[in-house]
Amino acid sequence: MTMIEDKTPQRTSIAQLGEFALIDHLTKNFEIIQPSTLKGIGDDAAVLDFKDKKVVISTDILVEGVHFDLAYMPLKHLGYKAVTTNISDICAMNAKATQITVSIAVSNRFPLEALDELFAGITHASNEYKVDVIGGDTTSSQKGLIISITVIGEADEEEIVYRNGAKQTDLLVVTGDIGAAYMGLQVLEREKQVFQVNPNSQPDLDAYTYLIERQLKPEARKDVRTLLHALEIKPTSMIDISDGLSSEIMHLCKQSNVGCNLYEDKLPLDPQLINVCEEFDIDSTTVAINGGEDYELLFTIAMEDFDKIKGNPNFSIIGHMTQESEGIHLITRANTKIPLKARGWDAMTE
Repeated sequence: MTMIEDKTPQRTSIAQLGEFALIDHLTKNFEIIQPSTLKGIGDDAAVLDFKDKKVVISTDILVEGVHFDLAYMPLKHLGYKAVTTNISDICAMNAKATQITVSIAVSNRFPLEALDELFAGITHASNEYKVDVIGGDTTSSQKGLIISITVIGEADEEEIVYRNGAKQTDLLVVTGDIGAAYMGLQVLEREKQVFQVNPNSQPDLDAYTYLIERQLKPEARKDVRTLLHALEIKPTSMIDISDGLSSEIMHLCKQSNVGCNLYEDKLPLDPQLINVCEEFDIDSTTVAINGGEDYELLFTIAMEDFDKIKGNPNFSIIGHMTQESEGIHLITRANTKIPLKARGWDAMTE
């Protein structure tokens, strides 16, 4: 990953093409693979057929300077991340993503080659996750780059998991590890400051590869649906970790009318995260709870499913739900009970 760019790249002005030729150019590599896609790009609307399945839909908007910084976010990675973070919302419903639409607003400082990079990332993600790109829109922007993606998925009615089904004695489970994406962002922000002072400095990022990958190329946990199905577990509630663990726990508690005890010593942290937190002099628990952008899945299961999931390397049991009146707490390693506060990402206040 280099911060020194080629000063003489080819630049094809988007204005030369016009909107329709641009759409043809950007969408020529998208192939249809889902049987539910009857008609994709090329008409007034896409046509989908889900027969007796339920359809789940989620949409997201990413704004340059708010959600991403092109100083260290390569456009190809941005395209990939824009798709996977949306698919994560469908995974959080225990459903399978099948189609996406992609809309972009772009200013004239972006040549066609830049959009080709962005769409190479979108194409790579759509192939990787087997979703069809079936439409969208392109328009101009005064400021910078704006990307909006809508994702459509399918599930049988009995498979779908909402945020509001957690019961008082349920166990709280998380996939993978947490906090790494936030620390990846801290490393990149630090290197950006160094780069601004000395543009010839080349960062040595070997010690941070996992954290940076978690920030620049997050993956949606589409495997979890299959893993849980094989274990014969249906979560009682589920959400993805985009805004920070504490914030997501509070969503589940609020919608399910329950409380929660979260155990500090159960939080799954990658060794690289612990090392880099020490280097930055930041408390790793604070990062794990408030970081966000991990795109892991957080869910609750009935107590009787404990034996099916215990010891499984894909999942960590990090707490249990309580009655609503008990509130939402972090139980520290020293066995003190601290009220959990949501200090995660809020796009309206940051």
